[in-house]
Amino acid sequence: MTELDNSSRIGVIKTVLFALCLLPALRMLWLAQHDQTTDTIEWLQQTSGSWTFNLLLLTLSISPLRGITGQHWLIRLRRMLGLLTFFYASLHFACFIGLENGFDPVAISQAVVKRPFVVVGFAALAIMALLAATSSHAAVRWLGGRKWQELHRSIYLIAILASGHVLWQSKVGELPVALTYAILVVILLYWRIRERKRKATPPMPSSKVQPLRFHKKKPD
Repeated sequence: MTELDNSSRIGVIKTVLFALCLLPALRMLWLAQHDQTTDTIEWLQQTSGSWTFNLLLLTLSISPLRGITGQHWLIRLRRMLGLLTFFYASLHFACFIGLENGFDPVAISQAVVKRPFVVVGFAALAIMALLAATSSHAAVRWLGGRKWQELHRSIYLIAILASGHVLWQSKVGELPVALTYAILVVILLYWRIRERKRKATPPMPSSKVQPLRFHKKKPD
């Protein structure tokens, strides 16, 4: 397969994946306009939060999947998935300040005091916004490859904050789902730490390599 064919195939995959990821958002936007009952607002908050975490986990899974399968083209999906994660996190935030609290600063402040886990969610969203703002190729050139990589490793901090946000707010019946998210984050963090240690460790010399031998005289 030529490079052009490969790029075309990846383009089709990205388009289909992008369209599928937008379907829940279209449904949420329609409901936000036509049905603003209390139950609907609660459903919108839960759904937008769930899709934020789902896409965050999928973004974090790209590197392990590439390493396991050897399919290096998967890395070209990561930026799009990261931006979609930020999009759903923004919808989640909009549901909280807009639909639930009507953009009223007093109501928002009271909600934060009553539910401190909201602050953890704000922190995750703020870091996510920084990563979204620096996701372009121009940002990579401006920051430099090493600094850009160090900055974007904070996605793991976002995952930890998101896990705390979900666990803190979960009721008893919601804990199994929240714990599942947290366990997946721990697994992905473990994989990342193990890979960094493996790359930092110099390879051991192979025992199969035979030392050079010099003959005192030319062999017959």
